[in-house]
Amino acid sequence: MITKRRVWQIIRNVILTLAGLVAGFFFLFVPWFITNIGTKGRYHYPDPNDGKTPISYGMKFNWVEFPSSDGIALRGWYIPAASAACGTFVYCHGLNRTRIEMLPMAAFGHQLGYNGLLFDLRHQGSSAGEMTTLGYQERLDVVGAVRYALEQQRAARPVVLWGISMGAAAALLAAAESPDVAAVISDSSFSSLRATAEHHWKLFFHLPSFPIANEVAYWIAWRGGFRPSDFDLEKAVTQIGNRPILFVALQDDRRMPPSIARELYSHAASPSKALIVLPGHRHGEGFNLDTEQYESAVRQFLVGLPRD
Repeated sequence: MITKRRVWQIIRNVILTLAGLVAGFFFLFVPWFITNIGTKGRYHYPDPNDGKTPISYGMKFNWVEFPSSDGIALRGWYIPAASAACGTFVYCHGLNRTRIEMLPMAAFGHQLGYNGLLFDLRHQGSSAGEMTTLGYQERLDVVGAVRYALEQQRAARPVVLWGISMGAAAALLAAAESPDVAAVISDSSFSSLRATAEHHWKLFFHLPSFPIANEVAYWIAWRGGFRPSDFDLEKAVTQIGNRPILFVALQDDRRMPPSIARELYSHAASPSKALIVLPGHRHGEGFNLDTEQYESAVRQFLVGLPRD
């Protein structure tokens, strides 16, 4: 005969088992699932320039392939200046994008007389690589691109990195490591891996960031072979020192609000640093939303750069 006490024990065990399964789902499976999407997914965000090449903008170019500084095969386009080059832009696209995203900026850079190198970051587009790390290991792609431009293409200095979102983060990290980088245009970068994981969790799910967002940051870093604390753009900006940085943000960008750009700007030491906040809300779309103001800011920013 089953006693009342035994019934309650069974009910308690069932409740504890269900609670354990629910906890395991939210605190183990959900962070793992989100991490897997972020690092292994190869989704391509549709771009109005899909299918176009530099020829579509009247620019001659060469298909190129070169290694990242850790040996991953990267592919893209090299666009030589029409005449004696004023310098060289290395363009760095955002997450789930490709070099196509940077074509409008490359056309503008070409008008200014700069060489341009557009390439797909690892695990994106036509480049090799098994994983995306949201900018940390991608910094090695940018370092490899700079080295390729200078050594193989004999590209003119100064070398300016121009990145959007993940590409901006990779560009800042690369500039902190490579003295060959003269300046950076950082469009819609985040401040750190941990901070962006926490911010996006709250933004998309309207839930407290602890502990799941922290777990996501940890697992992304673990998969990428680094510590979450290594992925710190404020520290990178400080390490860039006196080299100028132009920070770009959109006034109503909920993903990377202007407060992030302002905070990064406060850590920059260069007297030639600059900050522009453009109207709009579509993350990473500042150049397309207010082309005239964006181009004016870039022209002004480039005036003080040293030349060969």
